[in-house]
Amino acid sequence: MLQFSVNPELCIQCGACSGDCPTGIITMIATGPVIAADKESLCYRCQHCLAVCPTGALSILGLQPENSIALASRLPSPEQMAALIKGRRSVRHYAEEDLAPELIAHLLETAWHAPTGVNARQVRFTVIDTRAKLQRFRETIFQGLAELGESKTLPAHMERFLPFVQAWREEQKDIIFRDAPHLVLASAPKDAPTPVQDCLIALSYLELYAQSCKVGTVWAGLAYLAVEALLPRLRMMLELPENHQIGYAMLFGKPAVRYARGVQHENAPIHHASC
Repeated sequence: MLQFSVNPELCIQCGACSGDCPTGIITMIATGPVIAADKESLCYRCQHCLAVCPTGALSILGLQPENSIALASRLPSPEQMAALIKGRRSVRHYAEEDLAPELIAHLLETAWHAPTGVNARQVRFTVIDTRAKLQRFRETIFQGLAELGESKTLPAHMERFLPFVQAWREEQKDIIFRDAPHLVLASAPKDAPTPVQDCLIALSYLELYAQSCKVGTVWAGLAYLAVEALLPRLRMMLELPENHQIGYAMLFGKPAVRYARGVQHENAPIHHASC
């Protein structure tokens, strides 16, 4: 049940909800917007109708408009967004402390609002939330990689891991995890409409929001490869669902470095199609 209802005292019958409905299932009648019972199954559950109503007259899925974030005067300016995007840096030096559990939960909950294909919303964040846990996970990965190297079973295209293992064993130099306190992997069911893309978008949202909260991030390609392609037992250690595909991984924590300005890349290669 969609629990679609309209407060007649607030509804101005502007038609914004019906006009913006992606599936076109909201119909305007004399008394206001309605959804026919036989069309309820077509709803994406995107809540566009709830968000677009200018007077807060509409409720759906049992959700009340007054409990949503009001957007007026709260969105960043174009200049602020450009500074966030262009000023984003991959952080590879972290303070030796854990983030507060409340902050980690807030970061992930906010990032989970990222768009997904067909509004499937099946991205799952698997997070290592303390430095002590990540230390145990790190040791397991380096030990597993060392065993693959010693047994000559490391795939040829993955031999680049061997110098990283040597650096860890001889110097305690962590090139895979960069001494970050936290790791998050985004995964989604393999049969989701767009599992990998959904994960990458969610992590991109996480990265930008984390930077605004003065939390550093770096895309963890080496950790992702170790879990996804080299050491299957790590999936069990992380308690990843068997039917999930890992989209990617990200390290994060309190940065031990601050950047004063953005960098100066070349112009974007933009092609204007002639069609």
